[in-house]
Amino acid sequence: MQLIEFLAPHFAFVSDPTAWVALLTLIVLEVVLGIDNLIFISILTNKLPEAQRARARRLGISAALIMRLVLLATISIIVQLTTPVFTAFGHGFSWRDLILIAGGLFLVWKATKEIHHTVDLEDHQDTMIGQTLQLSLAGAIFQILLLDLVFSIDSIITAVGMTDEIAIMYIAVIVAVSVMMLAAGPLADFIAKNPSIVMLALSFLLMIGMTLIADGMGFHVPKGYIYAAMGFSALVEGLNMLSRRRRKAKAGAGH
Repeated sequence: MQLIEFLAPHFAFVSDPTAWVALLTLIVLEVVLGIDNLIFISILTNKLPEAQRARARRLGISAALIMRLVLLATISIIVQLTTPVFTAFGHGFSWRDLILIAGGLFLVWKATKEIHHTVDLEDHQDTMIGQTLQLSLAGAIFQILLLDLVFSIDSIITAVGMTDEIAIMYIAVIVAVSVMMLAAGPLADFIAKNPSIVMLALSFLLMIGMTLIADGMGFHVPKGYIYAAMGFSALVEGLNMLSRRRRKAKAGAGH
């Protein structure tokens, strides 16, 4: 009974139609923002042995959910991260800016490294199989959490700008991460079965990393432009895949 009395004020928004619009909008926004994370998780976990991939995705995304809920609980501190702490090059840098720049640099480094490994297949042959696989699983989960911290802080600050209801933020985050959990497996399988998609996905990560750095430096790039470019590139690659399959089918029929 006391629990209901405690939660009641937080769910007073259920009778407000504008709050439902804010909830649906925030859910869509969180899901869209999660696309960046999903691409990174898919590429990262596909480098693990097949038996460990699903486990790594579950552990990484589950830990990411816990991290986001904890960050929401400290939302008063997160909001203060937008306050400038020093000024350089005519721009006031906040802790949020520094986190975005660090995350962007990590993403650019990671994407560049993976592109190099994709092009030079003999550059990363490992010999100590058992130890390498164990470190890879732990490393994959650590990197998922590291990058999710960057995206989580950015998305939570965005959420604060849309609504003051903490319950709406919690619901939106839980729904968005649940969608990530459901979509991570099929997306990773699709990337694994279509090698040409890997390079496209890595180029997306490179672009997202540069966008994070630019945002942290004070040059805001509207997310709509980024996702429009990603959508157009994905459409072109989809047409290329369709063309290749039809050529293969035609060649097979000719034989």
